[in-house]
Amino acid sequence: MTRIYVDMDQTLADYASSYRRVREEQPDVAYPQSVPGLFSGLAPMQDAIKGYRRLEDIGFDVWILSAPSYMNPRCYMEKRQWVEQHLGLKTCKKLILSCVKSLLIGDYLIDDYDHGKGQECFSGQLIHFGADKFPDWSSVTEYFEAVSN
Repeated sequence: MTRIYVDMDQTLADYASSYRRVREEQPDVAYPQSVPGLFSGLAPMQDAIKGYRRLEDIGFDVWILSAPSYMNPRCYMEKRQWVEQHLGLKTCKKLILSCVKSLLIGDYLIDDYDHGKGQECFSGQLIHFGADKFPDWSSVTEYFEAVSN
């Protein structure tokens, strides 16, 4: 079965908006990602939940692979809470938190970064979310619908 890893921040969850909000509201906080509730309170990216479920429906083995913020030990728990809230308890069993994404073996990695956390050394194909070829979840699901046939 074809395995797909999906990043969380700026791929499934809108990290940038919350980060900017904390920066504006609490300018003295050196690391906005350390504010309690930041990760668990992220809004889903547009069509992300529907897109994730569509990949499962097509028949892919879909996992979440996210690099946690080492500046915030709560981040590990909050990412898990986010997954349960938006994708359900069952999906929590398919959540992997790793600062080095190249450690995982899979066919695809959907990520908004193409380097920095092992994406450049990932053994499968990187789907660079937000780039020209894959600007949104609609383009991602269209691609995977085509390759599944």
